[in-house]
Amino acid sequence: MHLLTARVRDNNAVVISHKTLARLLGVKSVTTVKTALAVLEADRWIEVRQIGQNGTVNAYVINDRVAWSGARDGIRYSLFSATVIAASDEQPDAETLGHQEPLRRLPSLFRDESQMPAGDGLRPPSQPFLGGMEPDLPATQRETDDD
Repeated sequence: MHLLTARVRDNNAVVISHKTLARLLGVKSVTTVKTALAVLEADRWIEVRQIGQNGTVNAYVINDRVAWSGARDGIRYSLFSATVIAASDEQPDAETLGHQEPLRRLPSLFRDESQMPAGDGLRPPSQPFLGGMEPDLPATQRETDDD
């Protein structure tokens, strides 16, 4: 439990394989890890959500309930945030890790700026109203000095 909670950070779950969890715990047997996780689950310290079909990688939700969304196209799903812990030797492309092309990043709105620009700025673009959807607002008149 301490190992999981130390790695959960600002999330409510940790995704980790049994093999990596055993290595981090310093135990040789994955069976020991499974037994410990079963005890934590039975005592309601964690909730286990299987990732994939074989069940060797799971999301361990700590002291929180997983919210299941309603069916959409016949699929029920849950949304949670997790810290994902993956060991390099468990990756199918382990020999190329660290040598891949960098991922493309989403462009930021303001490059190299730490705050939003200030001032009057530009006027918003003019856009015609859709037919039948004109605003029904009262007209206002500006007061002038000669009134």
